[in-house]
Amino acid sequence: MRARLREIGWDADLAIERMEGPPAAGPGEIVIAVEACGVCGRDCIDRAGRFAFVQVPITPGHEAIGRVVATGEGVDTWRIGDRVASMHRDACGECAACAAGETSLCARAASVLGLLVDGGYARWLAAPASAFYAVPEGIDPALGAVFHCTLGTAWRGLRRAGVRAGHRVLVTGANGGVGAAAVQIARRLGAEVTAVVRREAHGALAEGLGASRVIVDGGGGFHKRIGGDPMDVAMDCVGAPTFNASVRALGVGGRLVAVGNVVDARVEVNLGYIITRAIEITGSSGATRGDMASLLAEHGRRPFEIPIHARLPLAEADRAQRMVAKGGLAGRVLLTLEAD
Repeated sequence: MRARLREIGWDADLAIERMEGPPAAGPGEIVIAVEACGVCGRDCIDRAGRFAFVQVPITPGHEAIGRVVATGEGVDTWRIGDRVASMHRDACGECAACAAGETSLCARAASVLGLLVDGGYARWLAAPASAFYAVPEGIDPALGAVFHCTLGTAWRGLRRAGVRAGHRVLVTGANGGVGAAAVQIARRLGAEVTAVVRREAHGALAEGLGASRVIVDGGGGFHKRIGGDPMDVAMDCVGAPTFNASVRALGVGGRLVAVGNVVDARVEVNLGYIITRAIEITGSSGATRGDMASLLAEHGRRPFEIPIHARLPLAEADRAQRMVAKGGLAGRVLLTLEAD
């Protein structure tokens, strides 16, 4: 079984198709039997056609976990039976970024899961071997599926922003997968965390994950409630609705990490404000195998928690995406394949 996006947009449901068996592993590829796959906001961005180059028909999903069932010619990094999870895309291994260990910045990567090649809403997933990393045997499939896209993205972004003990860190969309991850990681780096959520009901979740302060704000005015202690770093997991308030919450020399893009709207910024206050703005997407190894080691010492809002069978993939598109969730939505 697999889910298929046959046309761009929300007028037609995702189709559910039968798979007669696992696909063949091409050169440099592996095939995994998928245990679970997360449903990410980017999946909804893909479906809406906000990336003009999305290929249809296509199987969505870039948050899969499973076991290797086949390896293609030239693959020596994985064996049949290995437990792996997917990253957003492959890496060429040869460009300057890859040579520097920055594989998530590879300029030649062409296999973006769920966007340019078939992704993980399926019983089996075939993709380049470089698009996977090793996961422990004991990790829960729900956490393992979303580990890279949530914790990996937050880890990479906060580390690049130089978060350290004593910093004040703002996290918008703290009830979502990446936001929940950012709250936990910032706390472990020694920062004091202010979480922004839209609903009062999500405040307890953010506090339970380590936020010392929660601001409930449905618009873009939360920066006015920061008070006399501006933020050193802001991780914006939402996008246009919260971007400028995140900028305004920063002190002089503050850094904003942009990881959210939930609405189809461009952001207008006051360049004078950015310049005179020396604000640094950077994007962050995904993580490397090295990042994931460090994160998994930290998880082994003290487990992370990513809230799972709902677990649905693969046959309900369309419903799952519509839930995510509507928003207001407490954590991730997961597609499970145990009963498939």
